[in-house]
Amino acid sequence: MEGTNVLFSIGPLQVTSTVTTMWGVIIVLGLLSYFATRNLKTIPGPLQNVAELAVESLQKYFTGNLGKTIARRYLPIFATFFVFIIVSNYTGILPGFGHVSGLATPTACLSVTAALGIIAFFTTHAVGIRERGFGSYMKTFIMPIAVMLPLNLLEQVIRPVSLALRLYGNMYGEEMVTEQLYEILPIGAPLIMNALSLIFCFIQAMVFTMLLSIYVSEAVGEE
Repeated sequence: MEGTNVLFSIGPLQVTSTVTTMWGVIIVLGLLSYFATRNLKTIPGPLQNVAELAVESLQKYFTGNLGKTIARRYLPIFATFFVFIIVSNYTGILPGFGHVSGLATPTACLSVTAALGIIAFFTTHAVGIRERGFGSYMKTFIMPIAVMLPLNLLEQVIRPVSLALRLYGNMYGEEMVTEQLYEILPIGAPLIMNALSLIFCFIQAMVFTMLLSIYVSEAVGEE
């Protein structure tokens, strides 16, 4: 894949453009989190204000699927998924990013979205076991009858695969369409696509985390 080209090497370790972009995203998010929370005040400054608004908005959103208790308890996990995905998505809009430009958008790389899907898989079952207990959680795979066990297990495998492929396919496809428009109509159409990408990237982050919250809700037995 074009997005996995090697930019440089550290000894025997080859560092690709995807990894480089991910490091950049992680560093930026880490610094923003540090400066937003290092000196919390009763009357917040601009950065703390934005951080508090983001946390409150995400908590309200996940409460709708998970209930207040579960959403509050596991908000750091869901918020991390959402923030990482949306910031990674938006890197594709920046100049110098994209498969053709050299610095790949992380979520337009299948290996990254597959890793996110695997983490989502283990998150779902870890939360389910923690909330319901191991024995009680295992019984859910033979509900409503024991013969459903193979189908229920297959569903659990399909879920992370569908999460990974959906995010990858949408982001990679969006990048390819935008790049083709730059070649055909270098003025006008790409600008419209970039404006639409602001909404599109947000929607993809919301869809991924919404589905994950639904899976966790089912795992913990929330109605």
